[in-house]
Amino acid sequence: QVQPVESGGGLVQAGGSLRLSCAASGSIFSINAMGWYRQTSGKQREAVASITSDGTTKYADSVKGRFTISRDNAKNTVYLQMNSLKPEDTAVYYCNGDPLLFSIWNPSRLRSWGQGTQVTVSS
Repeated sequence: QVQPVESGGGLVQAGGSLRLSCAASGSIFSINAMGWYRQTSGKQREAVASITSDGTTKYADSVKGRFTISRDNAKNTVYLQMNSLKPEDTAVYYCNGDPLLFSIWNPSRLRSWGQGTQVTVSS
């Protein structure tokens, strides 16, 4: 299992940018696909981006063209660069990993969630 620790959230105005980081320990980081997720009160956690061990990326339609996921296997860290932020991006952001990309996009299959990092976008 991956034990993630997210950081980098904060308060930003609409149109601004933030870069989130996730340090992951536990399972061998380099063999896992990694994903970023967000959750707002009363809603299910949703996947917004994923990156495989070979660097292939995938994005939810709501963030495509604005968010970029990347990873540094030497540092066991995955990043989420968020540009052109909108108020509807406001959420707690989490990361997690799994060997199966299918599991990344079905977060109910994942365990060992971290505390997340709050992103608030003001209008």
